[in-house]
Amino acid sequence: MKSKGQTCSFCGRKKEEAIMLISGLEGHICDQCAEQAHQIVSKELGLEDKAIAPDKKKSKETSIGAITNLPTPAEIKEHLDQYVIGQDEAKKTLSIAVYNHYKRIQHKNDHHEVELEKSNVLILGETGTGKTLLAKTLAKLLNVPFCIADATVLTEAGYVGEDVESILSRLLQVANYKPELAERGIVYVDEVDKISRKSDNPSITRDVSGEGVQQGLLKILEGTVANVAPEGGRKHPDQKYVKIDTTNILFICGGAFDGIEKIIGRRLQNHAVGFKRNDSREINTKNLLSQISPADLKSFGLIPEIIGRLPIIASLQPLDKEALKNILTKPKNALLKQYQYLFELEDVALTFDDDTIDFIVDLSFENKLGARGLRGICEAVLKKYMFEIPSNDKKKKSLRITRKMAEDEWNAIQDLKYA
Repeated sequence: MKSKGQTCSFCGRKKEEAIMLISGLEGHICDQCAEQAHQIVSKELGLEDKAIAPDKKKSKETSIGAITNLPTPAEIKEHLDQYVIGQDEAKKTLSIAVYNHYKRIQHKNDHHEVELEKSNVLILGETGTGKTLLAKTLAKLLNVPFCIADATVLTEAGYVGEDVESILSRLLQVANYKPELAERGIVYVDEVDKISRKSDNPSITRDVSGEGVQQGLLKILEGTVANVAPEGGRKHPDQKYVKIDTTNILFICGGAFDGIEKIIGRRLQNHAVGFKRNDSREINTKNLLSQISPADLKSFGLIPEIIGRLPIIASLQPLDKEALKNILTKPKNALLKQYQYLFELEDVALTFDDDTIDFIVDLSFENKLGARGLRGICEAVLKKYMFEIPSNDKKKKSLRITRKMAEDEWNAIQDLKYA
């Protein structure tokens, strides 16, 4: 009862009417009064032109809301090439989708007789092929709010777990609780394949973490005005809800869709490698994901309604050894460059022999760990040196990792696991 009586000491607004109520020694102040107080202080101290004006100018130039310098699809792909190795077709698909999406926002007030509809994206690919990295890099380039949501923790409304609207709560938090910024952001929904329909057979129990979540996602994917709890609805039930229009939010859904290749293969009548269909056209068995169709997604367990709201499909190719080696060495954020910088901070020049790099790549490829597996292997190989060097007063100026050193460190860790 006490919390309900709390009001802002400046404007008298009740706690439930404000997004945030900050407590002091003898009173409270709401978020709106705090913002006004900041503006007054800036104006009185003469900081408005120096501090606030440049920020406004910068936001006008760089904010996607103005769409003053939206990069072309070719420029978007060129930027992605600096951080993600390979996957050219997926990059082109994503670049076109993102460009058209924000071009649609730019011209939404043109009152043209043709209304452009929203196009969300579905990314498919094995673990470690770069699904999340592609989405992160896109958001960084466009300077828009970006959040990652895990579909596995979502449940149908009214059940234990997180509601679908919690995805928008995260986006709102990233946008500093400004709905107008959140409404132009990008949401990456990971592990969307884990919410597939569990069974086509009727059951006495509800599929609250599968089909129920898909149905809950329908409206926000298409575009609706959702009531969002800024701090999460179930933990703070007395807070004021914020309305967010999802019409201009780009949703990118990603998942490994493990086993869908078999569904595609059956559809293509390709039960054995090397066989040909009756029309004498050979099937590409190395990358069946590139031949996926909405029917395959439906057979996997996605409901037709959600498939229709994800019209753009980008499939990522499995990484071969050459791609894994390039990931280690070539991008701006290449893994080996990161470790070399860590050792550089300790005044140690770190180098890797070519056959050492081949050893790391072979391990990741054989265990089908993808790009994420490379970091785990590098951590195991460098663990001893990262532990000893910072506390060694007589440390060397350089460290060269040979293949034998890498094999010894890797084998030592494996021996500990099975000891």
